[in-house]
Amino acid sequence: MRKHRFRNSYFISAVSVSLVLCLIGLECVLLLSAGALITRMRENITVTVVLTKDADSIQCAQLETIFANPQHYSGYTYISAQQALEEHIRSLGEDPTAFLGYNPLSASYEIHPIDAFSHPDSLALMAEQLKAQECVQEVIYPRDLVDLMTSNVHHITFILLIVALVLLLVSMVLIVNTIRLQIYAKRFIINTMTLVGATSWVTRRPFVRRNMLMGFLSGVVALSVLSGVMYYVNEKLGVLLFPLTWQNITFVAVVVLASGLLITLFASLIATGRYIRMDNNSLYEI
Repeated sequence: MRKHRFRNSYFISAVSVSLVLCLIGLECVLLLSAGALITRMRENITVTVVLTKDADSIQCAQLETIFANPQHYSGYTYISAQQALEEHIRSLGEDPTAFLGYNPLSASYEIHPIDAFSHPDSLALMAEQLKAQECVQEVIYPRDLVDLMTSNVHHITFILLIVALVLLLVSMVLIVNTIRLQIYAKRFIINTMTLVGATSWVTRRPFVRRNMLMGFLSGVVALSVLSGVMYYVNEKLGVLLFPLTWQNITFVAVVVLASGLLITLFASLIATGRYIRMDNNSLYEI
């Protein structure tokens, strides 16, 4: 009967720890999703490089060599003067060549800097370097929008980190209390082992081993639940929370499994240490 009761208690503890580790995994997914969203927003910033009227093909090829650098730019598009004119006519409904007699628009490039070069200082430096090119007439990008987005990103990142730390603290408290309640039922066994001369580590070892195994298995269960949820959100709802790269998947798996192992380790040590230090009479008062 006692063995059956212990198994039920162990199973309930494992389920509780799995749910808490799911919460930690969701924290990781939230942070990665926010990071991926911010990266996409920054990489969608368009910088327009307007060319001079006399820019030749050799100068354009030199510019394209610069824009093809994947360490600075994620892509570029060449827009000829004729294409710019056609887009102007479609947008405004008027043809400037009708009253000017010539096309006043110049050819240009639309480039997309990578996330690391989409900050205000980096964009300003990039604009100055491009303006130094002989064939570049002007460099245009939404300066006010970039400043506003950078400010909002800092605030959002700070808020997400605070929320993640609070949720992590709550998760740790829940796991510690769950294991403490589980070990509470074994307090008399711990006291008996102490009375017969068992060292502190010998007394703790079976509880630490058992609960760390529970933490690992709970982490595997939590990762399975998270995988199922993400598959449903991606396949059924068509929402990709964050890029499913090996780096991101490994990060979530390591955080969840490491949290399960470390938190159950420290919770077991703390809980057993409390009952090891208690005398026999105090065990009946709690």
